[in-house]
Amino acid sequence: MRKFYIVLLSLFFTGTCTMNAQVDVDDDEDDDETEVTVTNQEGKEEQIELPEAMTYEVDSLLYLYNSKTYLRPDSSCDFPDINPQYTKDEIMARLKMLPTVIEMPYNDLVQKMIDRYSGHLRHSVSYMLGAQNFYMPIFEEALESYRLPLELKYLPVIESALNPRAVSRVGATGLWQFMISTGKNYGLTVNSLVDERRDPLKSSYAAAQYLSDLYKIFGDWNLVIAAYNCGPDKVNRAIHRSGGSRDYWQIYPYLPAETQGYVPAFIAANYIMNYYCDHNICPMLSQLPAKTDTVMVNRDVHFEQVAGVLGISVDQLKDLNPQYRRNVVNGNNSPMPIRLPVADISRFIDNEDSIYAYNADELLKKRDEVDVNDDVPTVQRVRSSRASSSKASRRSKKSSSSRKSKKSKKSKKTAASKTVTVRGGDTLSEIAERNHTTVKKLRKLNGISGSNIRAGKKIKVK
Repeated sequence: MRKFYIVLLSLFFTGTCTMNAQVDVDDDEDDDETEVTVTNQEGKEEQIELPEAMTYEVDSLLYLYNSKTYLRPDSSCDFPDINPQYTKDEIMARLKMLPTVIEMPYNDLVQKMIDRYSGHLRHSVSYMLGAQNFYMPIFEEALESYRLPLELKYLPVIESALNPRAVSRVGATGLWQFMISTGKNYGLTVNSLVDERRDPLKSSYAAAQYLSDLYKIFGDWNLVIAAYNCGPDKVNRAIHRSGGSRDYWQIYPYLPAETQGYVPAFIAANYIMNYYCDHNICPMLSQLPAKTDTVMVNRDVHFEQVAGVLGISVDQLKDLNPQYRRNVVNGNNSPMPIRLPVADISRFIDNEDSIYAYNADELLKKRDEVDVNDDVPTVQRVRSSRASSSKASRRSKKSSSSRKSKKSKKSKKTAASKTVTVRGGDTLSEIAERNHTTVKKLRKLNGISGSNIRAGKKIKVK
């Protein structure tokens, strides 16, 4: 009965489920490993950096909304959790059978990457085999629209482990791991509220266009894949340093450390996503989400407003609209789409006013207009005074009397109005305080609209 079950699985899955020598999946793997050791042509060992997505743990992937909602382990799969070992010739034969335009050669580094996926990352592969049902149709459609090899759909496997919210240590974001500058160059909006690098559809078409442009530059898919990882400038530099070779495996020593492992990881991803059954990896079962559609909004709306009125989970809204970074669809800027289950589109339209009004003061706190408090606080200022100089103390009573007389005349003359000269560093608040008035009155008396005043200028204080 067990043999019959395995035969059925062989017919259902890609690949053949033969049982060769078994090796425990842990197989001395280091959980924190970020490099693999390979032997170069001179017989020396060297460390090659793993693509960052090959260091992700499955726990972080299973926390995603799609995973929690639509994926589950296949309880009927009774494969032993051990990784069969195959000969070099068997691996080479499988790579040769892949229906690809891009060459998939074998070497020690490719084997190391296959071992990583089939061993330490086998549970992540199980997740990706289930999650690919959400994303591969989008990838294939975008690649096909630019007439690109469809095996490029596995680039996000090594870029993000099929996590649309993935952010690398250098800030690359989304399934296709765009940097901000590259994303903007290919029409993706990135600002404080929106990051379309996280949008599976828009980022896939941007990635397809970028790959198409890279192929026009290099004319070789392995160089294109390398350039996608490190940028065309670094690939051109490696070509120059190698003496002009345009063979990835010849310029390999001159590439950045992570890019050295990138093309081998791409080959390994193509291998494991097709021959997972041969390594006793069971895909997680997926239930496709309900069909969705978009509705355009021309006002700001918070996910909690939609959720509160329509009874939709905020987590579901975040998953359907991963491009909105703060759970706010900023329709005030320009009409923006919000993706909803098809069944909720009509409900949204019928209840649009209620949605916009729902807890708007609490959820959308940005004010359109504010009043400025221009009352001057009453503060007792202590000003230090210096002793009069000996020269001043010797001034005659006549001079003092004369000044008092002039001041008295000036006071009478300016009883109706009073002006003062602005000192260096003075502010309207200080002048108002010294003259027992307010900033508001000073502005009105002198026709001042802002707060700028110039030292030496006379202004009215009364």
